Amino acid sequence: MLSTLPEYFRGHGLTADVRTLLLLRKAMEKGLVLTLGDMYNVLKGIVVKEPEDMGPYTKAYYGYFLNVDVKYGQSLEDAILRSETFQKWKDSKLDENDKDSDISLDDLVSQFLDEVHLTSYDIKEVISGRDIFNKNDADQEDSPSDQDEEADNVERQLEKMADYSDISLEELLERLEKIKDQQKDKHGGGSHWVGTGGISPFGHGGAAKNGIRIGGAGGGKMARKVMGDKNFFPVDKDALLNDNNIDAALSSIKGVFEESATEKLDVPQTIKSGLKRGGLFIPELSSEKNEELKVIVLIDNGGYSMSPYVRSVQNLFKKMKTRFAHDLETYYFHNTIYQYVYSNERRTKRVAIEKLLDHDKNYRVFIIGDAAMAPYELSGLSFESLQSIQKKFKKCVWLNPEPLRYWASTYTIQAIKSIFPMYPLTPHGIERAVRKMNSKTELL
Repeated sequence: MLSTLPEYFRGHGLTADVRTLLLLRKAMEKGLVLTLGDMYNVLKGIVVKEPEDMGPYTKAYYGYFLNVDVKYGQSLEDAILRSETFQKWKDSKLDENDKDSDISLDDLVSQFLDEVHLTSYDIKEVISGRDIFNKNDADQEDSPSDQDEEADNVERQLEKMADYSDISLEELLERLEKIKDQQKDKHGGGSHWVGTGGISPFGHGGAAKNGIRIGGAGGGKMARKVMGDKNFFPVDKDALLNDNNIDAALSSIKGVFEESATEKLDVPQTIKSGLKRGGLFIPELSSEKNEELKVIVLIDNGGYSMSPYVRSVQNLFKKMKTRFAHDLETYYFHNTIYQYVYSNERRTKRVAIEKLLDHDKNYRVFIIGDAAMAPYELSGLSFESLQSIQKKFKKCVWLNPEPLRYWASTYTIQAIKSIFPMYPLTPHGIERAVRKMNSKTELL
């Protein structure tokens, strides 16, 4: 079973070997692969190492599992329309009356994709979307008290799904237009507003069959229509860090921890399984996250220019600490680092730079500051301290809330930028910083 998969995927330029099959088998044994959608997600996690792998992976997946050959320069939808698999699926779905109706091919392809990517939710209850739709007030005004209680916990296990199949797309779009005019804030875990992780027909990451997915990745690929218009889901990943985009930033920074996962040979299990096979020893691999991952955050909290961002930064790393197991140490400074950093916000408890440098070299270090100051403040002593941090901690980046247009004309920013990789303090900037932090360094 699946024995030809590695060779087929390598033919698309992907990294796949016997370890791919072993990891996939383990996922199947643990009950993580119950549908084709599950297979797509699990195998993607094993095979896709870089963003540029996604295109080849999609082509390989559809070719291997569905016999849908995506030619160079051809869209996935066109390849599906021309495939024998889709024709057989369409014939099985439509009776003679349906075949003469006005059902569009685009709608059929969308339904086909929804079924292919349907994942196995732990859904214990299916409730009527019509009942929810009729109960909700289309003219309800948004206010802080209306925000869903579970807005900060949208990644929880979903236990119920709302089915909106018997509501027409026109009705949903009409309701969406009204909600768009009323909605003022982000929402999560609810059933009415555009949000995340709930059973509302509008949003993403939830369980709403035949709803409208807006912004972000899908949950179980159940949507009948997808909208990427940020006017419907106002999260600007290029905006400076704030309460509205902090979850997007958290998603970006999460890559630090995914990169720390390590794969090692499970010797006892390899021997045990080999003996059962009569001496045929196949390497048994185990993947584990590095629970000893260590992070240092250095925050400039000394001036009015940084004051709007300090709380957001603290909130971001606090959420990161809650979601991902790791050691986190936070220190403070003003403008730049001299002989000391401080362990408290009021900067009254000094920590000598030598003590900071005593930390293990494998700490990930995030420095957050606008790097804008009078040139005389960036003294030789400061240069020496900053360079010592960069030399000790190879995984080190500087996140800057100062608008990019000012960077080139500010001497101190350019000087600090020559020491540390510097990125904007935005979700996109954080994502780029994490990629740089995780990049492999060549041995000279």
